[in-house]
Amino acid sequence: MTTANRCSNPNCEYLNRTLPNSAKVCPLCGTPLVNVVPATRLLNHQAPEVVKQPAVLAPSTPPSQARPTLKLIHTSGREFCLPGEDGNIGRRTHTNKTLPEIDLTGIPNEGIISRSHARIYWNQSQGAYTLADNNSRNGTYLNGYLLSPNVQYQLNHNDSLQLGQDHLVCFTVVLI
Repeated sequence: MTTANRCSNPNCEYLNRTLPNSAKVCPLCGTPLVNVVPATRLLNHQAPEVVKQPAVLAPSTPPSQARPTLKLIHTSGREFCLPGEDGNIGRRTHTNKTLPEIDLTGIPNEGIISRSHARIYWNQSQGAYTLADNNSRNGTYLNGYLLSPNVQYQLNHNDSLQLGQDHLVCFTVVLI
């Protein structure tokens, strides 16, 4: 999967700007770089509501070796936990009884979610979860940005995750 470097220091002018893949630290502030890809902005005719900047970890703290628990909080209040270090987000169907690790069967508008919509990975070296769209039919959006299929994007606490279009299936990412 393709990745690119970005500065995660919230006080740096280069915050979330893509930097050369060969760079190990931010050239402006010296913060170790986080290896992710910025999301592609929605198409002009798909205007999102307010898009918030993702929260970032404190830059002076090295990535923790302890893996936090990842929860997806649906707009209905239902919580979905990732049971391990990685897994699929999707839904089961009558023809495919394989359960994704985060099974969204039964939530409103579940039909726009692919059986294997996206995959979440724990990246030990980065100390962060990443998300990759599994070439889903209706797309995956992170903080209002359309994700390119099969590219890893970093997940941060309080990120907004949308599966499919029109804000029908939305979650808040919670890391505890």
